[in-house]
Amino acid sequence: MSAVNPNTPAADIKRQSLRERLRASRPLRKLLRNKLAVLGMVIIAMFLLVAAFAPLIATPKENCARDLGMTSSSQVYNPAGPYFWRAIFAPPQSCYSIVRISFSPVPTPPSPQAWFGTSQGYDIFYGIVWGARTMIKMGLIIVTINLLIGTILGVISGYYRGWVDNVIQRVIDIIFAFPSLILTVVLVAIFKPSPTTIILAFVATGWASYARIIRGDVLRTREMEYVDAARSLGAKDSRLMFKHVVPNSLTALSTQVVLDLGVVPLGIAALSFLGLGFPVGYTDWGQLINFARAWIQGPPGQPMAYWYVTFFPAISIVLFSLGWNLVGDAARDAFDPRTR
Repeated sequence: MSAVNPNTPAADIKRQSLRERLRASRPLRKLLRNKLAVLGMVIIAMFLLVAAFAPLIATPKENCARDLGMTSSSQVYNPAGPYFWRAIFAPPQSCYSIVRISFSPVPTPPSPQAWFGTSQGYDIFYGIVWGARTMIKMGLIIVTINLLIGTILGVISGYYRGWVDNVIQRVIDIIFAFPSLILTVVLVAIFKPSPTTIILAFVATGWASYARIIRGDVLRTREMEYVDAARSLGAKDSRLMFKHVVPNSLTALSTQVVLDLGVVPLGIAALSFLGLGFPVGYTDWGQLINFARAWIQGPPGQPMAYWYVTFFPAISIVLFSLGWNLVGDAARDAFDPRTR
């Protein structure tokens, strides 16, 4: 390790030590040497860029352009104007409605007007580009809420044990008694389908796995010598939990988070395919598959006549899930001490 200059500011020293720790991190180096993990990162980065710059890739039209105050679609490309920043960071809800080119139920092939063709008159390209933003946004919201609830309840369950642990674990057992997707479908069907209902349904069924994972790690970590040493020095439970126990119990949970970022959007797409997801016309990949259901098989003698109505939405879903799963599997191998 290089010597630290005494005149170097503390903030620079902290940044240098962070860089040195990252370089010396064996799990990180193992992760970056995994070619499949790198491929997954590239796929994820591609979707993140598409979602971030959706207004520039599929420019706002019709109601979206009107609500942005635009008179021309080209105005969104001007960073000096107000439309660029609002479209990127705070687009109106109308921008998440797929542009409808016609009202004909018959699909139309790719063209300059609709690069991926149309399905039920909706522009497939617009739906896929803005749908990437929908999938990533919903996945982040649901996984973050699940992580917070699961971490809090899992830490309380594993640290205090006793009757508190029994109550929380019995609730988790009840949730695990039902297939998660079926329970989610039931909850969404009982209440009116909406983005809020979808989030609440996935949270109601998703936090339990996080709580179960972190409980197991907390049970192990709380018996470590450094925790006993901190307890003997008079550290309070809150300090023990959040200073010593939780930071050293998140390795397995981080892998679950990465995997769920790819699984949750698939569940949302499945709900939309069943007609229990977003409103009709919302930028959602599952809904695009639902539109294409009647046209998967072409007319007699032309079985592949409408290939585009299923190919583009399906390849988007497959690649999105593949990217997160490749990174999640590699992270699990890299951070698992038994594989070192």
